[in-house]
Amino acid sequence: MTGPWWFGARTMAGMGKTFQRIDGRLRAFIEAQPLFFVATAPLAGDGHVNLSPKGRSGSLAVLDEHRVAYLDFGGSGAETIAHLRENGRITMMWCAFTGPPSIVRVHGTGEPVFRDDPRFGALIGSFAGADGPSVRAIVVVTAHRISDSCGYAVPVMEYREDRSLHADFFGRKTDEEFSAYCERKDHIATSLDGLPALPLPLPPRP
Repeated sequence: MTGPWWFGARTMAGMGKTFQRIDGRLRAFIEAQPLFFVATAPLAGDGHVNLSPKGRSGSLAVLDEHRVAYLDFGGSGAETIAHLRENGRITMMWCAFTGPPSIVRVHGTGEPVFRDDPRFGALIGSFAGADGPSVRAIVVVTAHRISDSCGYAVPVMEYREDRSLHADFFGRKTDEEFSAYCERKDHIATSLDGLPALPLPLPPRP
């Protein structure tokens, strides 16, 4: 059976495939998805595993054939940042909810690049459309394993539009107000398991 590249790369039995790099076809698939997920965990066996959906348009960038980055926004806890600071392990996942069924995963090492990091200014340029006062950090993920799988059990769903609530809410805050907001929230400076998370006070934007 023939079909688009991500479907034709597998047999009808659903055999997955691994890739050495994020080539043009994988990049096109990743960039076409309006939603992705990130998963991290602490080293402690009784620690809290974290799984987060990410969906603001323009907040994801494929930097090169081995690195993906996304914007870490305020408004939620900082479990991902805490886990990455402790051990760096992260998995990213994209699902095709329309078109041929496919799932792409990137297992790798993630690093939060904070606002006072010299690299922040250069990296933020990759996210011009999504940049705003609520950006706490840029998470850069270096891929160790890139793979796909069939996605046969993923439901078909229609994408309608982005929600504007997050951007609208934080767009009304100055950088100083956003910093104060972060300091008032629970589990921002430390994770649920007491790991160091977002450094506070939040550094000003460069």
